[in-house]
Amino acid sequence: MKNVYFIGIGGIGMSAIARYYNVKGYAVSGYDKTPSPLTHALEDEGIGVHYTDDISFIPEDKEETLVVYTPAIPKDMGELVYVQENGYRVIKRSRMLGEIATGQRCMAVAGTHGKTTTSTLVSHLFTDSGEGCSAFLGGISKNYDSNLLTHSNDVIVAEADEFDRSFLQLFPEIAVITSMDADHLDIYGDEAHIVEAFKAFASQVSGTVIVKHGLDITPKDTKAKIYTYAYDNPEADFHAEPLENGHFNLHYPGGVIEDCVVGIPGWVNIENGVGASAIGLTYGLDPQKIRKALASFSGVKRRFDMQVNLDGLVYIDDYAHHPNEIAAAISSIKGRYPEYRYTAIFQPHLYTRTRDFADEFAEALSLADRVILLDIYPAREEPIPGVTSEIIFKGITAPEKILMKKEELLEYLQGQSLEGRELFITLGAGDIDRLVGPIGKLLTEKHDR
Repeated sequence: MKNVYFIGIGGIGMSAIARYYNVKGYAVSGYDKTPSPLTHALEDEGIGVHYTDDISFIPEDKEETLVVYTPAIPKDMGELVYVQENGYRVIKRSRMLGEIATGQRCMAVAGTHGKTTTSTLVSHLFTDSGEGCSAFLGGISKNYDSNLLTHSNDVIVAEADEFDRSFLQLFPEIAVITSMDADHLDIYGDEAHIVEAFKAFASQVSGTVIVKHGLDITPKDTKAKIYTYAYDNPEADFHAEPLENGHFNLHYPGGVIEDCVVGIPGWVNIENGVGASAIGLTYGLDPQKIRKALASFSGVKRRFDMQVNLDGLVYIDDYAHHPNEIAAAISSIKGRYPEYRYTAIFQPHLYTRTRDFADEFAEALSLADRVILLDIYPAREEPIPGVTSEIIFKGITAPEKILMKKEELLEYLQGQSLEGRELFITLGAGDIDRLVGPIGKLLTEKHDR
């Protein structure tokens, strides 16, 4: 095999694997629907990327070419149909990651939310401690400006994605399960089948599985040793004992790491830090090196990502696209800035998710003082009759709410004055990220006038 060709190369998981094979010296290229900062970064690294569905870009030598695709690509997409019908070896991204991880010491993080920050934290603990690891991440680490880390040892950190049951391709030595909430119901049908899939994942862990306290993973589900973790719950094997100003003592079965702090704000990130530290401590990393690494963690782009932090004005961007994620983000940051007026700007992601959780979205968003709700980002889906952002909007009970198109947002914010202490957060997994820079610039200019 000389060539690795990616259909959907701009996806966060796909691009990490593309970078891996590029580093290994293969000829890497691929297709994506639209240009993005990530595809431009791939091109800068010498990877060929094109944006039209055109089979002429596919390497002609079938015997020496591996094609990797994401299930987010439509099944009738021309390039995908061509390689499937013309003798190429074609595999899904999840299978590719499973093949890379085979024979290595896999540290995996699974969960319907929290897995990107937690897995990025794990990779930072290993790297900063000097142990090292290779890592395939679901976001861009701000410490390393990449979603891929490489090392010569046999430790691999992987974000274990439940979408399309992808995580069942992994057989970890140590794993964390952060959450098992109902999500991706277009694939699973109901919550029971999601829980069933996570139990199947736990059964594939060979050494230790560390689950969020309260999750239904029991010894009958896995042969691995089971530990629990939590933010502030002494019943959990690994837990934080909160101190002042975001500091905490980290309790674990072997003792206590005193006066820890995570480099990014919010109780939810302390909890992610506890889960990541549980992997590091179970593996055998030095506790004081873990303490140091937690403090130097800079976060992940689009995960509690501080864009503006001025006197009386804070703007954070977050990838939250599930009601529980939104509630956690708002409550976590409100604890840090209790006297601020809180504006949540949310772009729903997928028609099916909006349909399935409209009431829950409304309840979570109502924790804010003002809600700006945008149109649904469809991603891979076709519209569903009767499913619009309006079905969320009507249930929001925040003191102030407004419904608008994404294209109207900047003009609306331009016409608003800053009143006292203001905190803004953008939420969503769609293309709202394209507005993050302009929003930050606009708010900063308003503050400085």
